[in-house]
Amino acid sequence: MKDRLGCYTTQNYRQVVLSCIEVMGKKDKKSKNVEQKARVAAKQNKKAAQKEKKGKVKGTDDSDAEDVDLDSVLEEYARKQEQFLKISESGCDPPSARTSATFIGSPANSKELFLFGGEYYNGALASFFNDLFVYNTAKDEWKRVTSPNSPLPRSGHAWCRGGHSGGVYLFGGEFSSPKQGTFYHYNDFWRLEPATREWTRVESKGKSPPARSGHRMTYYKNYILVYGGFQDTSQQTRYLQDLWIYDCQNFVWHNPTPPSATMKPDARSSCSFHPNDRGAVLYGGYSRVKSNVKAGKQGKGTSQATKSVLRPVIHEDTWFLRITAPPTDIAVAPPQIRWEKRKKPGNPPNPPRAGATQAYHQGRGIAFGGVHDVEESEEGIDSEFFDTLYAWNIERNRFFQLLLRRGRAAPKKQTDDRHKKGRGKTDEADLLRNLAALEKTGTIAGVGELDLELSDEEEHPMPVKPIIESMPHRRFNAQLAIQGDIVYILGGTYEQGDREYTFDEMHAIDLKKLDGVKEIYKRELEDWNSASDDDDDSDNDESNDSQSDDRDEIDGGVAIEAVKETSKPAQVEDTHQTVAEEDQESSLEGVLDDRPQPRPFESLREFFVRTSNTWQDLVLAKVSLADRATGPSVKELRKEAFGLAEVKWWDCREEVGAEEERQEEAGIGEIVSLGERSKDSTGAGRRR
Repeated sequence: MKDRLGCYTTQNYRQVVLSCIEVMGKKDKKSKNVEQKARVAAKQNKKAAQKEKKGKVKGTDDSDAEDVDLDSVLEEYARKQEQFLKISESGCDPPSARTSATFIGSPANSKELFLFGGEYYNGALASFFNDLFVYNTAKDEWKRVTSPNSPLPRSGHAWCRGGHSGGVYLFGGEFSSPKQGTFYHYNDFWRLEPATREWTRVESKGKSPPARSGHRMTYYKNYILVYGGFQDTSQQTRYLQDLWIYDCQNFVWHNPTPPSATMKPDARSSCSFHPNDRGAVLYGGYSRVKSNVKAGKQGKGTSQATKSVLRPVIHEDTWFLRITAPPTDIAVAPPQIRWEKRKKPGNPPNPPRAGATQAYHQGRGIAFGGVHDVEESEEGIDSEFFDTLYAWNIERNRFFQLLLRRGRAAPKKQTDDRHKKGRGKTDEADLLRNLAALEKTGTIAGVGELDLELSDEEEHPMPVKPIIESMPHRRFNAQLAIQGDIVYILGGTYEQGDREYTFDEMHAIDLKKLDGVKEIYKRELEDWNSASDDDDDSDNDESNDSQSDDRDEIDGGVAIEAVKETSKPAQVEDTHQTVAEEDQESSLEGVLDDRPQPRPFESLREFFVRTSNTWQDLVLAKVSLADRATGPSVKELRKEAFGLAEVKWWDCREEVGAEEERQEEAGIGEIVSLGERSKDSTGAGRRR
């Protein structure tokens, strides 16, 4: 029999073992030989399956990995994790590059930071982590914690301090197949004990929040609050606006509903959710809402067709969540809540940006970075990244930009001060040693034989870290944690064209002094593992035309080159455009069947983004090798390719429109695969 926790009791376990021994003793030698042969065959089959699996992981197969059984993958993770017999810590290098992890200051130790989970995408495959790292800010040491009972690998999860109940609470997140063909969302709830590093899965009574990622958590007295997030369904990304409150005393979840005829925030993810003496405060967030756009040109006398698309929205509203605890004489009762919309914040970051992560610090939210997407044309979206540091005063509902104070001290003077400080510590240690000798022997003759206990800071002095007088590189979705008055900025993502870079570095800024940015560690970025680097470079050219520098250096050793276009007279562009318009039908008659076809409910911009490489290859096929040196520039090449795609899109408009009408009559809406939709969705990794 199993107990309440699903484990075998000691007495029943002994009975089961004795029964097994008795049965095994009755077997004859023949049956043993049969069993031994079966085990050998099973091992051989298992080895063959493992070899086949390794080949798939290394990318030897060309499948889209949408048939991956995520449940079996997670079960394998759990089996490996059970090999750890106890909780252990070991010194290690800084954690590997990752994004959408959780980063927080320890509520039990003012010199420790916790980092858990996250994912890394190298352009082809996604890797997920369930490592717990502990960083000691006084010793500059990283430790990796292994435990037999810790959450499975994930990203896009959320955690927060436990308020009056102590500890750190974690909920939700997501996991996907390596090629992100399928997604899995968690709805498990965990508690981490900061002192012992012990994970405990929290089992609650009754109903609990549904699975999600991209949500936010905070605390209020003995309550843990969970709000928003998103879910990936088979058809679309669904954004959430529900609020869940966990009672840490009665171990039960509540899903309170606000009073009727009152407003509440729209559905969103990646918002800022901070504690307050009377409840909590919510700001901003990101979501995608349905919007009707024009499908294209129509003939005379016909109405212009419209198409429903998902439009990205960056929220800039502020909400106060007022929480009223139930009477103490009621054992289990949900708290009363009320959403109150506040005025628009004063002096908000302009333009509005997504991925500007916030961390709570003494009644204000500290935000860094962010990205603003600008749709220039139907050829693509241009993104602007930021490296600004803002403080959002929650009570005043106003933003203030935090600027570094530069040029306070010369490097030589800092070196001298460090030497003086070191000499002072040496003199202090000698004085304490002499006093200890006098207390024990009455003389200082044997002072050299005494062992003096030093503090951690004296025994392990903090290594000297370089100080830079400029903010870290522009990025979004960086992990922020605050301990004391120091904000720590870990990782983050930067995009250039189709390339995505995950920073492998950590910086620290003193929020009171603002005397520079301390570089905790910084490692070179790994090369982008994309199948078509040439196409990525061509996309980078157009996005870097407005930059004045030849390089945009990232992470010390890796730089993203901004290719400058060769200046050409205006008539050259017109000539190539004329050639494209006159010759596109005559030169492509033999390959009409090989050209890409538009899909139902696909706009011209989406069609070109999906098939731009093919159209550029067709344009280059018309240019001879001798003329390529003086042929069209990258921008002109994309323009000609877009012209070919536009003609094809309009030529197929009639039959594609008929197919759209047929699907609408059958009740079929826009069909988007998870693999394609993940590029435009929000949340962890590449998603906003």
